[in-house]
Amino acid sequence: MRLEEILKNTRKERYATGSFSPRYVPMIQPVLKAAKICHSPAIIQISQKEMNRYGICPGEFAEEFFRQKKELGITEPTTLHLDHTKEFDVIREAIEAGFESVMIDASEHEFEENVEITGKVVEYAHGRKVSVEAELGKIGTTDMMETDKDEELYTDPGQALEFVKQTGVDALAVSVGTAHGVYTVKQPCVQLDIIKAIRDLTPVYLVLHGGSGVPSQMVEASYAMEGGGISKVNIATDLELAFLDSLGKKERGDNQWSMALAPDELALGRQAVQKLVEEKMIHYLHSDGKAW
Repeated sequence: MRLEEILKNTRKERYATGSFSPRYVPMIQPVLKAAKICHSPAIIQISQKEMNRYGICPGEFAEEFFRQKKELGITEPTTLHLDHTKEFDVIREAIEAGFESVMIDASEHEFEENVEITGKVVEYAHGRKVSVEAELGKIGTTDMMETDKDEELYTDPGQALEFVKQTGVDALAVSVGTAHGVYTVKQPCVQLDIIKAIRDLTPVYLVLHGGSGVPSQMVEASYAMEGGGISKVNIATDLELAFLDSLGKKERGDNQWSMALAPDELALGRQAVQKLVEEKMIHYLHSDGKAW
């Protein structure tokens, strides 16, 4: 299912679809279970840096996604998405593995170079019926898990219009006051005026990165505004923290560590992730019951 298909009702019905990052392959199952229980659309994603950090390849991640969909009998709208990625070869590998949507993040480059890099990915992906998300502006970070620099530059609405026209992207990640990772000193403050200004200029689906830890009223305001706002909200860190907390673990492991967990430990971690995702779908995104 293409990304734009899974997001098509978000603006009209004023909810957002969660894009969840199960950083350990065994965490894919509880996210899909939550979607089934909540009758909610869902996006499963992983970034290039997450794959490198946790020791996961695109083929392994995709295989587990499609296997769990079949075993669980998932009929809710779901899609497999490649999050922040810098290298074309990784995007190509993911598409060959079955990813249905990809994100090229060339936001560290000047506008013209971002357009050029993104346009090449759009041409390649669309030729294979794969959706493309890009980023304009610079979204901050607190743990360097998905981006290389803790820089923040709000998205310019006028540039967003030109960027979408020139690249043909299906979704646009915008910098409006959130950050990747855990908020400590710096706190989120979603700039609704920027979201509205971009929405007034272009119908492209808008994406809010750094959804973990953002107060629910801020997130709700970003997608419930008149005419629609944010359509996709990325949630990564909260899932990993729930998984680790349930096991009494403070430090991140890797995918091999998660695969070696005892069955009772794995079940406990999965239960924690599923509960969290259900809560996000119901109380945070209002996407429960929105599977058409």
